[in-house]
Amino acid sequence: MNNTISEINGVQLYNSFIAGAQKIFENQVLLNNINFYPVPDADTGTNLASTMYSIVNTVKPTKNIKETALALADAALVGARGNSGIIFAQFLYGFSKDIKGQETMNLKEFSENMHIASECAYYALAKPKEGTMISVIRDWAVFLCENYDTTDDITTLLLNALTVAMESLKGTGKFIAAKAKTIVDAGAKGFVVFLEGMCEYFHSGEKTVQVANAEIIDSEWLGEDNHEDITFRYCTEALLIGENLEREKLSSMIESMGDCLVIAGSNKKMRLHIHTDEPWIVLEKVQMIGRVVYQKVEDMVMQHDLVANRKSKIGILSDSSCDIPKNLLEKYQIQTIPLTVSFGDEFYLDQLTIKPKQFIDKLVKSTDIPKSSQPSLMDFTNRYNYLTTHYDSIVSVHLNGKFSGMINSSRKAAAAVSKTSGKKIDIIDSHNATGALGLTVLRTAEAAIEGVSHEDLVVKAAEWADKTKLFVSCINTQYLISSGRLSTFKALLLKYLRIKPLFTINTEGDLKLKTFSFRSKDNFKKILGLIKENYEHKKIWNYCVMHVDNPDAAQYLSEVVEKLTGRAPLYIEDACPMLASKVGPKAVAVAIMEE
Repeated sequence: MNNTISEINGVQLYNSFIAGAQKIFENQVLLNNINFYPVPDADTGTNLASTMYSIVNTVKPTKNIKETALALADAALVGARGNSGIIFAQFLYGFSKDIKGQETMNLKEFSENMHIASECAYYALAKPKEGTMISVIRDWAVFLCENYDTTDDITTLLLNALTVAMESLKGTGKFIAAKAKTIVDAGAKGFVVFLEGMCEYFHSGEKTVQVANAEIIDSEWLGEDNHEDITFRYCTEALLIGENLEREKLSSMIESMGDCLVIAGSNKKMRLHIHTDEPWIVLEKVQMIGRVVYQKVEDMVMQHDLVANRKSKIGILSDSSCDIPKNLLEKYQIQTIPLTVSFGDEFYLDQLTIKPKQFIDKLVKSTDIPKSSQPSLMDFTNRYNYLTTHYDSIVSVHLNGKFSGMINSSRKAAAAVSKTSGKKIDIIDSHNATGALGLTVLRTAEAAIEGVSHEDLVVKAAEWADKTKLFVSCINTQYLISSGRLSTFKALLLKYLRIKPLFTINTEGDLKLKTFSFRSKDNFKKILGLIKENYEHKKIWNYCVMHVDNPDAAQYLSEVVEKLTGRAPLYIEDACPMLASKVGPKAVAVAIMEE
């Protein structure tokens, strides 16, 4: 019989949570594979593990139980991921918020605070659904409150409460509609697994707990569901900070824009999760409430199709500056990682939480000069970890290395993930941008689907990048000055003379002022001349037209190029914010690749 534990301090609370986290890490794949609700996207285990990972790597426990509980709650809130992770973060917030300043907590205080925690977790959901994680949390907490006076030992109390949680878990399957096999809710199972770890810690009498494996594993869905089960396309998350944040106000602003809304945290820091078709509008509204310091958007339809209908053994990754229309990204299952664009303290994920039209409106109205920044090393690492669970190898084709340091982050992450996964990941510098990058990526993805080997694909992708040219006609040189892409003297001279510059990017990735005109249409004629000069005796694979809020000019230019080439463009598309911020509104560009 272990020694009786009638009170716990901060270190014991921390160790019990670390033991629970260890159980989550050990059961990630299981939790992913039984993930049916709210959508069958095989990520509940991954999301809970990510939340626990933040706790393991952030919290420094003290004997004071309030300090430790607050640290656990804050770490979970910052690192929370997915519906289940944010519910758990809110559960911890609820547990910590009313603890007094004492060093230890007795069974009565522990049980009552856990009951408050369960109510907070329930409150976090806009539309709570019975038979899920919150039901098991509530049943467990109610048992604690009704039975803490039947024993003076927390181990006994927790073991008895675990039995209740397991019984509650058995009932969760009946609430998950129309599945052919007996299952339980993945989030609820995750909570029970966590409780098992807590119980093991107190029962073992260990004074410390070491996490043996804190790896975050992305799994693939093995079921037969189709993406029609996904009501809203984008899983959208944000972390807000501010003063006097109001949950009700935030909820009322965005609740009608999707489902699975969860809001966790306090009036100074909030984490939200929602499934929506318009993450860019959600984030626009959220920015009105507080400052967004983190945001994440995942395309659940693309994720599902990648598993259910994978078209190639080789994964193709690019970045959001490739300006490929969504229908073609879907057709060729091309993965993209977003750049970040910012105006002062406001930042957005390119193409996900800000669309080109929104960006142009801000560009024209804002006094802040927009900035773009590359995805972080961790962003790339997470993406490569995810893709290597689905593909035999990866080929990434990225934005010109002279425009961004992104390719270096991609290479570092690829090397690390390749070493741990044993899978090839090769990175290609396109030496180009926007549609020219897009054509290279599309042709690479098409070849991958046709069965070209990884080694040949890497060689071909580099060759196709060199065969692609970009011609950009600018209207406003002001943005060239502020972006630093043109010397102040040259830009001011062009502005003073009202000259419309025409730029190209050479094979080394350098931006070059090719020629200029006094009228935009004259630049279009010069683009035709350059195309004829470069491609008159060559077969064209394809071309595309991009524009910065100038669809009429793009249509006119495409018609002119079509007369020359005898074929319509592969697509006409809005240019990404990265290009728009450099060349300004009304710019038009043509990208063309030889066969």
